[in-house]
Amino acid sequence: MPSALPLRDSRWLQSPDPIADLTHQPAECRSSYADPKLERSAEVGRLAFRAPLLLGGQAARAGLSCSACHRNGRGNAHFHFPGISGEPGTADVTASLMSSHRGDDLFNPRPIPDLAGNPAGRKVSRDPRRDDLKRFIEGLITQEFDGPEPPPAVLDGLVAYVRSLSPDACHGTRAETIRLGALLREVDDAVRLAELTHAAGDAATARFLIGAARSTLGRIDERFALPGGEGSRKLLREADGDLKTIELEDNVTSESFARWRSRWTARARQLRAAEPRSLFSAAMLRRALTN
Repeated sequence: MPSALPLRDSRWLQSPDPIADLTHQPAECRSSYADPKLERSAEVGRLAFRAPLLLGGQAARAGLSCSACHRNGRGNAHFHFPGISGEPGTADVTASLMSSHRGDDLFNPRPIPDLAGNPAGRKVSRDPRRDDLKRFIEGLITQEFDGPEPPPAVLDGLVAYVRSLSPDACHGTRAETIRLGALLREVDDAVRLAELTHAAGDAATARFLIGAARSTLGRIDERFALPGGEGSRKLLREADGDLKTIELEDNVTSESFARWRSRWTARARQLRAAEPRSLFSAAMLRRALTN
């Protein structure tokens, strides 16, 4: 059964082909902004979208993030969470299990929308001249999932990220392989943006991004949670400890981030070398399910 795997995504997976679902995801369908400031904001939002710490409450404890339902900013036809889903690919957004604010004690799951789907099917305007999307996302975090109020730059980033998703950016690509390299880049991006935001005086967003990087390390660690993966998991624990030190420092400096990078480069290289023997591999996943 997929739920026997150490992968958090397998906990809410009801699929006729779990190997395919755990090794592939929909293409992201995102357009970059010409404005560098807006693009950086969207990058912050993209990382927040994938971080369970954004939501809080039961969702955070279960390891759910926005991307659990909207894989790679899209949909999730095989999402199935007990008490939340009816048929696979549905979710009850007013479930008392997740929300003390919007829980209505009724079971009314609805299909999970594709955020890069047809604009005609959108219920919330993405017009940048209006704040409908910002108010919707803020309510989703703080009301629908009982999460804490996110730092302003994180909320703005989520808005910029969702606005960047559209069918025009799909370019005919239907799926992409889930690879270690993409998750390593997420860690790099989160730490880079944390350093930039900290230097700009936004310590709250910097801490959030360090937390997002640590969460991504956790997602990588799951893929090495099998016999023979002990060395890789030790590297990941050490990397997480270094980020935690930065997260808790009272006086974070550029040297703090430089020390992180000096150690992370070698660790990432060793992790890449071990990828074929991890649960990033379809063959290793199949073996784990068989065993």
